[in-house]
Amino acid sequence: MTETKRTEPWLRGTVRDVPAVGRGVLHALQLGEEDLTSWCGELDAQELNSRPGGLASVAFQIRHISRSVDRLLSYAEGRRLDEVQMAALKAEMDGHADPDEVFAELNNTFERATRRVRELASEDLEAVRVVGHKKLPTTLGGLLVHVADHTQRHVGQAITTAKIVRGSKSERAK
Repeated sequence: MTETKRTEPWLRGTVRDVPAVGRGVLHALQLGEEDLTSWCGELDAQELNSRPGGLASVAFQIRHISRSVDRLLSYAEGRRLDEVQMAALKAEMDGHADPDEVFAELNNTFERATRRVRELASEDLEAVRVVGHKKLPTTLGGLLVHVADHTQRHVGQAITTAKIVRGSKSERAK
């Protein structure tokens, strides 16, 4: 993959019906999905699961993005995590991931997240929320912003790992 010039979602004038914080989250999710598809979408199963230098695999990063978005939005909705979410958390690093399954999970999560963020975006962003078993204090706005921040952080890690994997493959081919 080579870097191409394209207008980022936040500069496309989209999602104007959503207040600014929610709009920013939606744009971050859209950019994340576009970047992951562009930079990682053509990785084969071996590349997707490769752990160069002990780094977390691209598969882990994408699964983590999907599952953490779901968890963070559950907290934003004022809910605790359920057993399915806890099991998914524990399985993020497990086994050999299939590229089609990993990207299907990501796409499904982002579709659901878009609906959830739209619903939350008009609520009081200063509303108190708690995170985890320790019930760490935050706000609805803090959680929404963290969805965007956390997603972009792991998108960057996935892309960097994909570049390393591809670079290693090129070096071996020489």
